[in-house]
Amino acid sequence: MKPKKSLVIVGGGFGGLSLVNGISDQLPDEWELVLISEESYTTFNPMLAEAVGASIMPEHVIAPLREVIRPNESRRFIMGMVSDIDVVGQSVSCEALIGKMSVRYDGLVLAYGNRARTDFIPGLADHALPLKTIGDALEIRNALLRRLARIELDTDREKRRLLGSFIIIGGGFSGVEVAGEAVDFVNGILHYYPNVEMDEISFTLVQDLPTLLPELPEKLGQAARKSLEKRGVTVLLGARAKQIDAQGVILHDDRRIDGRTVICTIGTKPNDINSRLSTALDIPLERGRLPVGRDMRLRTDKDQSELGIWGLGDCAAVVNTTNGTVSPPTAQFAVRQGAQLAKNLKATLSGTKAAPFRYTSRGSMAAMGHLNGIAEVFGLAIAGLPAWLLWRAYYLLLMPTFGRKVRIFVEWTWGMFFPPDITHFRYRKSQEL
Repeated sequence: MKPKKSLVIVGGGFGGLSLVNGISDQLPDEWELVLISEESYTTFNPMLAEAVGASIMPEHVIAPLREVIRPNESRRFIMGMVSDIDVVGQSVSCEALIGKMSVRYDGLVLAYGNRARTDFIPGLADHALPLKTIGDALEIRNALLRRLARIELDTDREKRRLLGSFIIIGGGFSGVEVAGEAVDFVNGILHYYPNVEMDEISFTLVQDLPTLLPELPEKLGQAARKSLEKRGVTVLLGARAKQIDAQGVILHDDRRIDGRTVICTIGTKPNDINSRLSTALDIPLERGRLPVGRDMRLRTDKDQSELGIWGLGDCAAVVNTTNGTVSPPTAQFAVRQGAQLAKNLKATLSGTKAAPFRYTSRGSMAAMGHLNGIAEVFGLAIAGLPAWLLWRAYYLLLMPTFGRKVRIFVEWTWGMFFPPDITHFRYRKSQEL
């Protein structure tokens, strides 16, 4: 029996899954689809802040990839970390559960996103908590709970204030969302810690730009600031973190913010594979991202595969032909790129011309804690409860499978009327003491 041709997709994020949904049932019979991902699930990153504040259970922020791809004789899933791509031999090397393995491809799509960067501020890697994965979100949540528990047990007044000082670096979507969720989470559970006083808890948001949420109209950034300050968050604009240590953050003007818990929501770097491909194909990267044409095909004259190499999402510089600019690294654009690339791959296989990526943003949204949100939709600015409900409705629609949508809807509804969960999760093997 003649072996099937393989379309290999590397990366199971928003873009990769959107492509899988659009192409998996449309491939000719002689083709198979192979999805390779480091994790067995996709993470809905815009919802990580909700996991920090226990507004949603951790498992509801992720979706199992096997549940989405539904493996069969024409669809495969491999949990593995891609280490190299052999363009000449048309194969992908990855570290899988059985060790190193090679996967042959006839068409290749790169959708592996980017990685957290922890070296751009001295001390960040050792003394700050990043927010990139569901594990990061749970670690931050546990840190909040541990701090409250320690404050109750400590008798030193100054040390109690140091333990109760929480510093968030970054005033973009993630920073604003984490600040809102964290302050609402702590305020909502403080009655479980009767020996902790309100004046022993403080939240500080550090933003190096003159406004919050610079991607949105200035008035929405101002509304976000007012909402956070009303709930007790100190917002420092035009303040850049110069160094982080065990006792807090030193700003660029040498001011110091004392605090034992620093949360960093900024800083990403390209996947190492981008650099390797750049060297192998002798193509320059565009600000660390793969250069792709307007149809999302990798721009190189050395690609000899039948279907070619394509890129989308955060790892690729996909030009939006609507305005001629590179698409922002957001879920909204990754989903649309995946859907368009599915059409382009089908067109290429049928011998017709692929279309350029074109998309007009519907707007942007951020959830800032319990019943609080901010949004710009079709040019209309919305704040408060309506924006929060709109944010939740949008991401509920993106969730795969009807059953998962129902579970999350029930969880969200429950959380509107009852206090957040204060369970301190520990994931480690039992051992004899």
